[in-house]
Amino acid sequence: MKYLEDVLLAPVISEKSYDRISESNSYTFFVDPKTDKPQIKKAVEQMFDVSVLRVNTMYRKGKKKRFGYIYGQQSTKKIAIVTLPEGETIEAFGV
Repeated sequence: MKYLEDVLLAPVISEKSYDRISESNSYTFFVDPKTDKPQIKKAVEQMFDVSVLRVNTMYRKGKKKRFGYIYGQQSTKKIAIVTLPEGETIEAFGV
């Protein structure tokens, strides 16, 4: 079991994630790749004092980058989409 502070790395700040908040009350976070859905649910519920209906996860594959003559790849990131019931919000997003 991880510490709850280590599960959620950062919120995803994009137009698509903010549209998802207004349409379906779903919040998007970058999470530690080794965490599972129950850990993500518990971390969001305890850190933001909300109840969670559903957690969906996906991986964003790292892009290939070139540094001069050296080719590399960015690391793959795990993303969690957390859906809350109607009427509950996370104030940290400012929406």
